[in-house]
Amino acid sequence: MVSSVEERMGHRIKRVEQELTAAKHAALRPFKINVPQYNVLLALMLEPGLSGAALARRGMVTPQTMSSVLSTLEGRGLVERRPHPIHSHILEARLTRTGGALIRRADDAVAEVEKVLSACFEQGEAAIFLTQLDRCSKVLSGWKPTEGK
Repeated sequence: MVSSVEERMGHRIKRVEQELTAAKHAALRPFKINVPQYNVLLALMLEPGLSGAALARRGMVTPQTMSSVLSTLEGRGLVERRPHPIHSHILEARLTRTGGALIRRADDAVAEVEKVLSACFEQGEAAIFLTQLDRCSKVLSGWKPTEGK
């Protein structure tokens, strides 16, 4: 039994996630984008032509949230959406030239945050930590509560 909330594993994971997000927000402030917008721009840099639904899955947000993020980015001229050449009811999102230039600079700033995070590990520890995080994700994604408890 733990004696404080701070001792709970979930609490510590959430705290680090919030600290990482805050550091990314600070790094992205000069580019006038937030972390969800950065995630979309990065995904489109790596995989041009994704639909809003695919972007929502990659960004771990609802389709409604992604629609709002895409509308904002489109309004700023960073992303453009066009009908898929075969499935015209699906809109593909792509970076504009301006969006491409912005994400390259913004990603350099976020890479600095990741570098600081990686530096807290000894050689080989980061790979082990990532493997452990993947294991946690796998276990929790299949977890179901026990009936009657």
